[in-house]
Amino acid sequence: MIRLIGYFFGIGTTLALLVAAGLAIYIGHLTKDLPDYEVLAKYEPPVTTRIHASDGSLMAEYARERRLYLPIQAIPDRVKAAFMSAEDKNFYNHPGIDITGLGRAIIVNLQNFGSGRRQVGASTITQQVAKNFLLTSDQTYERKIKEMILAFRIEQAYSKDRILELYLNEIFFGFGAYGVAGAALTYFDKSVNELTVAEAAYLASLPKGPNNYHPFKHADRAIERRNWVIDQMVENGYVTREEGDKAKAEPLGVKPRRNGSYLFAGEYFTEEVRRQIIARYGENALYEGGLSVRTTLDPKIQLIARKAMQNGLLKYDTLRGYRGPVTHIDVSGDWGVPLGAVKGLEDVPEWTLAVVLDSSADGLTIGIQPARQVSGDLVKDRVEGTVSKDDMGFAMRHFVNGKSVRAKSPAEVLEPGDVIFVQKNEGSDNAYSLRQVPEVEGGLVAMDPHTGRVLAMVGGFSYAQSEFNRATQAMRQPGSSFKPIVYSAALDNGYTPASVIMDGPITIQSGNTTWTPKNYDGTAAGPATLRSGIEKSRNLMTVRLANDMGMKLIVEYAERFGVYDHLAPYLPMALGSGETTVMRMVSAYSIMANGGKSIKPSLIDRIQDRYGKTVFKQDERGCEGCNAAEWKNQPEPELVDNSEQVLDPMTAYQITSMMEGVVQRGTGATIAELGRHIAGKTGTTNDEKDAWFIGFTPNLVVGLYMGYDTPRGLGKGATGGGLAAPIFKDFMRVALDGTPNVDFQVPEGMKLIAINRKTGMRAAEGDPNTIIEAFKPGTGPADSYWVIGMGADGSNGAGGALSPQANQAIQDGGGGLY
Repeated sequence: MIRLIGYFFGIGTTLALLVAAGLAIYIGHLTKDLPDYEVLAKYEPPVTTRIHASDGSLMAEYARERRLYLPIQAIPDRVKAAFMSAEDKNFYNHPGIDITGLGRAIIVNLQNFGSGRRQVGASTITQQVAKNFLLTSDQTYERKIKEMILAFRIEQAYSKDRILELYLNEIFFGFGAYGVAGAALTYFDKSVNELTVAEAAYLASLPKGPNNYHPFKHADRAIERRNWVIDQMVENGYVTREEGDKAKAEPLGVKPRRNGSYLFAGEYFTEEVRRQIIARYGENALYEGGLSVRTTLDPKIQLIARKAMQNGLLKYDTLRGYRGPVTHIDVSGDWGVPLGAVKGLEDVPEWTLAVVLDSSADGLTIGIQPARQVSGDLVKDRVEGTVSKDDMGFAMRHFVNGKSVRAKSPAEVLEPGDVIFVQKNEGSDNAYSLRQVPEVEGGLVAMDPHTGRVLAMVGGFSYAQSEFNRATQAMRQPGSSFKPIVYSAALDNGYTPASVIMDGPITIQSGNTTWTPKNYDGTAAGPATLRSGIEKSRNLMTVRLANDMGMKLIVEYAERFGVYDHLAPYLPMALGSGETTVMRMVSAYSIMANGGKSIKPSLIDRIQDRYGKTVFKQDERGCEGCNAAEWKNQPEPELVDNSEQVLDPMTAYQITSMMEGVVQRGTGATIAELGRHIAGKTGTTNDEKDAWFIGFTPNLVVGLYMGYDTPRGLGKGATGGGLAAPIFKDFMRVALDGTPNVDFQVPEGMKLIAINRKTGMRAAEGDPNTIIEAFKPGTGPADSYWVIGMGADGSNGAGGALSPQANQAIQDGGGGLY
């Protein structure tokens, strides 16, 4: 018997050794193919890029995986406790594998064998890190063994806190959220340190299967799983029984955070920043790099700009009548469902969609588009309202088959089923006014002239309707708003504001083509000073001035100011018939406001990488001594501005003073009502296709245009002074409120002399037609009367021949600018 026992023992030992050897060989084979766990030390997951306004307000987030990486020290203990209770309560005690949990799982799986139930796992947090970072999700024993081996190795190489940090920042929570910080924002719009016990427990329940515990599709199952996690937290001693019971009594409270743009009215600005980041660093940096971008946008100025521009577009549009409903739906049944499917304008929250339920001679009965609940379902309640005849007065002139028709009753304009935009009347519960999206569009830019920082940008009426940015992408003729560039070139090259030029008929002959430019009003004023020419925006004077200087000089200045990259040297271009953008024009005027120094328009102040290191800074000024270790009675450090001097500072003041005259008594006189020191210039392109105004104070430059996307006439008499200048005025009235009325600074050495505004000569004492004019040293009023552009025989002068390219320029916009 002893021999038999010894025999079997020997056989058993041999088999055990063979099995052990086989396992060793198998495991050795598996370990040869194991990934390098040391890559965890250099782990850089895709992280959300965040864009902020100048005051820190969040503008937008961009990510393929919405994740904000948090060090373990920044994650609250109750959040860590929730995840350990849900996934691995012995995390801080086991060596990577929880033997107790593994044994329990084996017993349960044996009991459930053949029952069809899903096998339970016993993966620790360390094993999940190994799987998520280094392995696939294949449900095989081979992968499980590799996972265990890696878990042991990871535990030996990294601290428990580091492993938990990797886990909490990597896991997927559903709704596109990765990592606990991203999940807290996505599900509850909170930072992790604001999460309650119930909220932390719900997030801890999601990694097992986010869709299984969807807060809206499977709310009961989600609450059940969350409450189980809370019970585990109580059992493990992380919260008291009372705290647990209170947490379990709470609803899920999920409030999904919307994606994309967050700062109201900043969509055009945000999109322009997005394009610039991609152009500078590429798409991967934007969507995975975790950049922190601080922009130049001033949210308060942006709101003012949006309101002024929208009001101006709406005022113009409503004067031209009503073009009809958005669409038509069936209202015989539940009108809320088809109305809910119509897309509105989410960035114009003052408006809402409505459907006409009844129309009569007195007005409309309307049904308001139902709101959507957090779950995405339409609110079941149906709200009705009214639109009186007076509140849709502009629509009495409406279009039928392309023709304008005058209606006597609202019933002639709209019928039941028509879907319309309405805006609730102030102080009323159910009274609304009819609205329509304007056809006319425009762009606006507000800029700090000393730094080039873009403070506000409006790219159109609604970004939701059209993402095309008319402030930076629309190429438009600037018309007479280009004239200050021409006059600056003249003042920089021997002319003075008192130089007299003939404002009279002129004809340019080129082969069989004849160009006869005209002033906007069709009249000629005769000899007048440069100041008078720009104040009254005289085309004939500008053409003669350009002809006298030569177009090559104007081309040089236009390109120096950044208005154009390559301007054709043809006389019609002096009247602004070349195409450029609002951004470029505002940048050019900023040079004048900045004493002639160049500026670089900027939408971004600073960009930091995921570690907080500054990788881009717009301000390139040097500052020696700014980072001194200590103060030793040294003078205060000064920022050194190395900007190029594009224009003589005295010339910059002269042209600014002349454009102050535009506002005080010229084509922009409506702005004088503000009682501010403002310089500016109107612009109206050929056939009234675009209306411009660009103006500035010593510290703020604002430019805008109004026009149809497919250029067509705005109507007879539509000018920059009548359409664009009022928008500028509305903006400045609010933007400058509460700020000092700062005057433009006269450069040292400049002479101020009283002249006769008609002759340009020194004014006699008591002359009622006197104006104070600025002259550079060595210059002054003429001693004798001299008119530039008048022939020796007293004729109005003539021009030379033009090239075929110039003929085309003439046809594209040669005359009639204002």
